[in-house]
Amino acid sequence: MRISPRALRGRPPVVLLAVLAAVLTLPSIPAEARAGGGAPVARSGAPGPAGGGSVTSLPLTGGRLPAGRTAQRFDLLGVGWDGPARALAGGTVRVRTRDAATGVWTGWHELETDGEDGPDGPGAGADATRTAVGRAPRGATAPLWTGPSDGVAVEVTPGPAGPPPGLRVELVDPGEGVRSAAPRSTAAGPADGERADGERADGGRRTAHQAPRPEIVTRAGWGADESIREPDFVYTGPVRAVFVHHTATTTEYACSDAPRLVRAIYQYHVRSNGWRDIGYNFLVDRCGTVYEGRAGGTDLPVHGAHTLGFNTDTAGVAAIGTFVTDLPPADLLTGVARIAAWKLGLTEQDAAGSTRLVSGSDGSLYPAGTAADFRAVSGHRDAFNTECPGDALYPKLPELRAEAARLQGR
Repeated sequence: MRISPRALRGRPPVVLLAVLAAVLTLPSIPAEARAGGGAPVARSGAPGPAGGGSVTSLPLTGGRLPAGRTAQRFDLLGVGWDGPARALAGGTVRVRTRDAATGVWTGWHELETDGEDGPDGPGAGADATRTAVGRAPRGATAPLWTGPSDGVAVEVTPGPAGPPPGLRVELVDPGEGVRSAAPRSTAAGPADGERADGERADGGRRTAHQAPRPEIVTRAGWGADESIREPDFVYTGPVRAVFVHHTATTTEYACSDAPRLVRAIYQYHVRSNGWRDIGYNFLVDRCGTVYEGRAGGTDLPVHGAHTLGFNTDTAGVAAIGTFVTDLPPADLLTGVARIAAWKLGLTEQDAAGSTRLVSGSDGSLYPAGTAADFRAVSGHRDAFNTECPGDALYPKLPELRAEAARLQGR
C-alpha cells in the first residue's frame, strides 16, 4: 500500500511545535508488565449484532500511549480529538503499523488533518447523531486502511492552535458483516419503481434521459450494522451534481475484500466522527461494483456528508482506493460513470452539463451563502482545497462525464 503524503500549507516552524508521540504494541502481555494510563474505550455504545465490528479508542494522554497495551486487532485507524474538525489544521499526524501476520512494521504514513469530508454548518446540523446533540464538537483525521494489524505508532505535531484536547487513536475492526435477510443487491435495469416498458408503478413515465440503473450492492450486501446509524433519514433537494472522491485507502485489494473496507469506513464515520451514517452516498471498487452508501433509498436524494459546503442537492461517489499516482482501473471508472449517469438522470440533469450550487460552509472554497457553478460531475477538489480525488483520477473526469452523458442517451 502506498499513500502519497499531501503537502502541508502554512506550517509554522517546527521548533515552535510540540511533538506528541505514542507507540502501541498490541499482543497480550502480563498485566504486571503494563504501564498505567487510560484504558481503551469502545466507542460503539450498546453492542451491535454479531459481526458488526467495533471501534476502540486509545487516549494519547500527555502525548504518550503506554507501550504494551492490549487491544483487539484492527484494519483501519485514524486520530480523533475533542474540538472543531479543523483544530489540527496546519499540523501533521503520522502513523505506522505492524502487520498482524508477519510482525513487520510499515513506513510512516501522513494522515489528512483538514476535515475536508463532513456535514455542512456548525455542530454537524442534521447530520449529528442523537448522542451528539448538545455535545461539544469533535474532529478526526482521514482514516487509513492498514489491513490486519496488531501494532501502531502515532506522531502528532500540532498546528498553530496547539494540541486539541482528547487526542486519541481510533482502531477500527470492520467485523465479518451483519447477516440480513434483506436483498444483497438491486439488479441492473430500469429505475426503482419502474417496469421494463418504462411505465412507473404510479402511472407516470420515466424521464427522457434516465440512464439504466447499475447493479448496486445493498447495505445488507456489504454487511452494515444498522444499529449504529441514526434510524431516520434526511433528504435534500433534487440531486443536480455528483462529487467524485477517493477514499485514500489501499488500491491493492481483492474486490472480494471491498465490503470489509466499506464497513470500516462506515464504522469510522459513525463511531469516530459522530456522523449519522457513512458520509458517501455510493462507493465503487476497483472491479466497478457499486455499493450503496448512506441509507435512505438509492433512488432518493439522501443528504450526505461528503463534500464540506456542498452536501445539499448533490450526491457523493467514492472510488475505493488512493489515486494520487496509481491509475484508476478502467472498471472502476465505468462503475463511477454508471452510477453518476443514473443518479443525475433521475432529475433530468445532463451529466455533461453544469449547475449552480450554494455553499453551506465557510470551510469550503466558497464562503457560506455564495453561489458557485460546478460541472454536474465534479471532483471533491472543485469545492474544497484538497487533492481528492487524486491527481491520477481527477483528469479522468471529462471521460466520465462523456460516458455518463452517453448512458443518458444524450
